[in-house]
This record gives sequence, structure tokens and C-alpha cells, in this order.
Amino acid sequence: EVLAVRGQVGLFDASPLGKIEVKGPDAAEFLQRVYVNGVRNLKAGRCRYGLMLSEHGIIYDDGVFAKIAEDHFLVGTTSGHAAAIADMLQEWLQCEWTDLKVLVENVTTAWAVMNVAGPKARAVLEAIGTDIDLSREAFPHMSYREGQVGGVPARIQRVSFSGELSYEVSVPWGHGRALWDAMMQGGAPHGITPFGVEALMALRIE
Repeated sequence: EVLAVRGQVGLFDASPLGKIEVKGPDAAEFLQRVYVNGVRNLKAGRCRYGLMLSEHGIIYDDGVFAKIAEDHFLVGTTSGHAAAIADMLQEWLQCEWTDLKVLVENVTTAWAVMNVAGPKARAVLEAIGTDIDLSREAFPHMSYREGQVGGVPARIQRVSFSGELSYEVSVPWGHGRALWDAMMQGGAPHGITPFGVEALMALRIE
């Protein structure tokens, strides 16, 4: 699986990863207080890796967050902490920072996510069809785009846990299986191989 991702292309089901939408005129200020990283200076259409600390200053979670619009962010979390972080954000808003105009919604189960990674990742997406410009210039690393993939509305983040060219493609949950099948078919000429968490960890360590 590792060699497939390094040499051609692999496919990973990342659907369990947490997905939380944060909206409102004070969304950036709110997340600025939640993350160690700076949020206010992030531009729309860009992503950033972020660390969340507990109230004791200990790292609690990490993940990539994307700025969809000036008042709209998509927060990515680990699978195990998705619900807890959504609750934590709600608690801060309702009990501590009640002056902030922000809405938080846990949309983890609303989106299926397929991570296609490897030197042929772009070719796989082009094979199944998309109206998103996937070129390096138009869609650089750590960017976010919306459009159609395989005829289905999709959100794409060009982020990587493997060190290779990599895209996280999110589609409405009911289209998840169809997207997986389409990617496997579109990637067949390139030797696409499903890969799992153990391979992902090896790739990440490398």
C-alpha cells in the first residue's frame, strides 16, 4: 500500500475525520482564540494546519481548517474528538464568549471523504471528471475549492498526510460509495490501490 501511494496512487476513506462548520461575522476571531495558530490572516480558499490546546495548555487535537468565505470556516478534527470538540466550541460560545456572533454545526456524518494520494492523484480526478482547475498554479498545496466531481457537488482540499500529491474530496454522504467506485475505476489504468491507517502512518512518518 505504501509503495502504491509512493509510485502511483492510493485511495483512503477519510470519512470518519471530524468536520465542523463555523459561521458568522466573528468566526475568525472565535477560531483565533481556539487555535494556537493565527486564523485572522488566513485568506478565503486557503487551508492551515492547526493545533488546539486544552485549558491546561496541553495539545488536545490537531487538524486542517479551511476558510470557505470571510464568515465561514470548515474545521477538521481527529475522528475520536469530533463530537467532543463540537461540544467544547458550543460551550465556549454559550458560557464564556457570549458576545461573539458565531454558529457551530457538527457536519461529520453529512459528508463522505475520499483521500486520493500519489503522483497520479490529479489524473484520477481528471478521469472521473471535474469542473475544478486542478493545475498546480490554480490549485496550490493547502488550498480549498468547491465544484463538481463525477457530476456531484464536492469540496476539495489539497492537503497531504502522505507527503505526496494528495486531495481530500468531500461529497454529500449518500454519494460516498459512488465516489469510491468512480475513483477506483478512474484510477485502474494507474494501478490505484486502497490503503489503510497503518500504511498512512508509515507514509506520515517517512
